[in-house]
Amino acid sequence: MPRKLLILLVAGALACAAAGELAASSPARASSACPWLNPSSSTDARARAVLAAMTLDDEIALVHQADYVWQYYGVAGHIPGNARLCIPDLVLNDAGQGVGDQEQGTTAFPAPIAQAASWDPGLQQRFGAALGREAWQKGVNVQLAPDVNIARVPLNGRNFEAFGEAPYLTGRAAAAEIQGIQSQHVIADVKHYAGNNQETNRMTVSSDVDERTLHEIYLPGFEAAVKDGRAGSVMCAYNKVNGVYMCEQPELLTKILKREFGFDGFVVSDWGGTHSTVTAANAGLDMEMDIQPGQYFGQALKDAVLSGKVPKGRLDDMVRRILRTMFRVGLFDDPAAAEPGAFAADVETADDVALSRTIAEEGTVLLKNAGPALPLGSGKRIAVIGEPAGPAGAANVYNGGGSSHIPELGSKADVVSPLAGMQQRALASGDTVVYADGSSTADAVAAATAADVAVVFAGQEDSEGTDRASLALTGGTCTLVGCTPSEVDQDQLIASVAAANPNTVVVLNTGGPVSMPWLGGVKAVVEAWYPGQEDGNAIAAVLFGDVNPSGKLPETFPRSESQLPTRTAQQYPGVDGHAVYSEGLLVGYRWYDARGLQPLFPFGHGLSYTTFAYSGLSVAKSGGSVTVSFTVRNGGQRAGAEVAQVYVGDPGAAGEPPRQLKGFQKVFLQPGESRVVSISLGPRAFAAWDVASHQWKVGAGRYRVFVGSSSRDLRLSGGIDLDGQALGQ
Repeated sequence: MPRKLLILLVAGALACAAAGELAASSPARASSACPWLNPSSSTDARARAVLAAMTLDDEIALVHQADYVWQYYGVAGHIPGNARLCIPDLVLNDAGQGVGDQEQGTTAFPAPIAQAASWDPGLQQRFGAALGREAWQKGVNVQLAPDVNIARVPLNGRNFEAFGEAPYLTGRAAAAEIQGIQSQHVIADVKHYAGNNQETNRMTVSSDVDERTLHEIYLPGFEAAVKDGRAGSVMCAYNKVNGVYMCEQPELLTKILKREFGFDGFVVSDWGGTHSTVTAANAGLDMEMDIQPGQYFGQALKDAVLSGKVPKGRLDDMVRRILRTMFRVGLFDDPAAAEPGAFAADVETADDVALSRTIAEEGTVLLKNAGPALPLGSGKRIAVIGEPAGPAGAANVYNGGGSSHIPELGSKADVVSPLAGMQQRALASGDTVVYADGSSTADAVAAATAADVAVVFAGQEDSEGTDRASLALTGGTCTLVGCTPSEVDQDQLIASVAAANPNTVVVLNTGGPVSMPWLGGVKAVVEAWYPGQEDGNAIAAVLFGDVNPSGKLPETFPRSESQLPTRTAQQYPGVDGHAVYSEGLLVGYRWYDARGLQPLFPFGHGLSYTTFAYSGLSVAKSGGSVTVSFTVRNGGQRAGAEVAQVYVGDPGAAGEPPRQLKGFQKVFLQPGESRVVSISLGPRAFAAWDVASHQWKVGAGRYRVFVGSSSRDLRLSGGIDLDGQALGQ
């Protein structure tokens, strides 16, 4: 749902909440007559005991929502509890950038693409815990996050909600976030399963993708979420895969997710993603969320069970999965706060705000720094230019749009603008800051001409529900006096400022790659993504050098759309309802490496205010894995963090891309400090999906191992011979 529509509906949701009944306190706390409340029993035993006491109507009530979206105190979905059985309410809400939808008084964290750019699973887990804690205090016990869809198409308006183009990085980030969320007795719902890679025709398009590509590119994030993160829930997507709606896909829902991955939680449909009763239920869908409550899994499902079209055992399995997850994550034993008091409560803490700033700082990527132009020195006259730098503009780019947007409205409007952050920092360093919003190119040029350095802020407002038209920054063709923000030609504004001041720095607030026709004319470029409510404080800390940037790109920045692997209409957005994934495994950096193309900025790229050297590579088999060891040294004058990346190149006969990310570690070093880094690569780092046997196989031959600072800055290389069985399967 686009952010503007969300904001328009806030007043209506508040009215509904005020008119509704006050929610009762949790049934689990109100009654001791339910023996399954004894936490000493296993989760399976407790779930079976509740199920044995349920009537058919009790079971049906647990598999579909009872209220229209946002009707229940502004949340996305609600299933009332059962007081007789001591079952607490299920309250589902959008997340990713914080506790979203229409909840008030929560922290607006940086977008997931910025989180991924930190390459820091420990930080991701801290974010998940903060997200779960705020949700729990709001009465929310199912968070609809994380989004692990791969950035197949950089034009996808929802890429900012996920972790980029690399399955391995995505899986590490997702597992860590899920562990954090569920540590707070809130169920994480990983989404959108599967092949949900565009917003154009998202409700109907079929992602036509082969078995090997599915397993190697689009499913590993979900597998890691289930196996490593132990996600309690998975959301099936709107789209079709190979002609079948995802929420009706027995191959993907039951065979792969539940059996192959061992998922023991429940599958919930995206809102409006259910299209049938019998087919969906028998395929493996466990819970319906829809625009019309209970359309398919209400009376229609009861009738299907009574008639035998849906076996009673399948309904029992649906309910058992929901109950088992509720017990395992702690919804019975540590119930969330009761609505409606939590709806109005401000649950943001100083620690959450500090964490939001830390994530923004660590996720900021220094793309270019000639001179070096950054960090900014003291005693300078700085021209801050561009509408996204001011309070009004920052309010548009601190978060991406749609269901995951975190409202910062009314008294909670505490987004720190870049202008405010830089003005405050300038006071401490003896700098002078002047501001031009860019609505007049002449004013912007005048400010830049009179300054020692010009910092231009440019933004791109990506949102759920729509894809971007191109890689160009949004804006019209207006370059004269009196342009409105939406009319400003941002590329031309940057070029004009750069022509007026050779010391021009560009800060981007985007959800993904943009083209940069002005790149050669500016000294530095910083990608700040959608940095959350601490926007200005975080970017000021990076620009002035209080924080040494350590972010790395989780997504390749192409030079132009002509470089993309999805260059035909058949591939994207699709023809006659089908988007053909004919690029196969060559997604993101794999494509550029395989075709020998030089992108604008490669996957994994990110500069620092210091320098790092690599040496001493060792690659050796150790039991059932391979250990890659090397030394990283900070050779500069500033403390900083480096993300050391490990890529594996398979033998030519494997038919894999030239190199693939299989390991990484973020290392913080003082000036002159060295550290030995050891990264263990398990069998999957060397395995490819074998279509004939439908399983992972490690082929025989020589595997190359590369270590470096990005996918194109590989400082060390070595190899190891494997016989195909030495590491197991």
